[in-house]
Amino acid sequence: MAIYTCVLLDIDNTLLDFDAAERQAVTDMLAEYELPHDEAAYETYHKVNRELWDSLAKGQLNKQKLFQIRFSRFMQAMQLPDNGKGKAMNDRYEELLATHADLLPGALTALEELSEVATLAIVSNGAQMVQTRRLAESGVMNFMEDVFISEKMGCEKPNARIFDAALRALGVENREHVLMVGDSLASDVQGGSNAGLDTCWYNPNHAENPGKVIPTYEIASLEELYPLVMEQEELANVGLKNRRHQC
Repeated sequence: MAIYTCVLLDIDNTLLDFDAAERQAVTDMLAEYELPHDEAAYETYHKVNRELWDSLAKGQLNKQKLFQIRFSRFMQAMQLPDNGKGKAMNDRYEELLATHADLLPGALTALEELSEVATLAIVSNGAQMVQTRRLAESGVMNFMEDVFISEKMGCEKPNARIFDAALRALGVENREHVLMVGDSLASDVQGGSNAGLDTCWYNPNHAENPGKVIPTYEIASLEELYPLVMEQEELANVGLKNRRHQC
């Protein structure tokens, strides 16, 4: 039996390339509104958006508010007159974002191997419509037992409640055999820790950890999950199909 019989995974910048999807969706939306859409405009949006998501993780605002104000904040940061279309801009951005399901290198292969020995499930803070479409189009759903998206669950990472609800739905009682994997220290690692789970920080760019949140493991590629999740005999069978697992 695998060391971890249940693996919970983030989506954005863990399985799917959110940075590429965000850049294209923001650029296309701003172009449609005949607003600046060069690299400087994207970097301004990215900074504003990151600050808002950090505030969300700290419980300082909810997702509905974030979606309402982020493009108005962008306009302000760009020193552009507020056109009163911030919510409409956000809605169009979300529509465009949902069309981008760019997989990160090795994601499907890793999921295929891990699903042979463990139950896999998604825990995401993204928007329901956007994430559901991207997951379906990417092929990720072929390996998932279930998907838990904060907008539908009514709570967000790092709140332990979303993990508690996910584990109840999956029928998992022993948290010692559950691993949370994601790229965000603030939401994925801190959230998993809040729920009493072992955690793995996916850090392909070798970013420096400021040390406030300490993961159980750190990896630079999804393939590095194999020896963390699998027993030795399972590692020896990587590449073989129809291996039994239990959660």
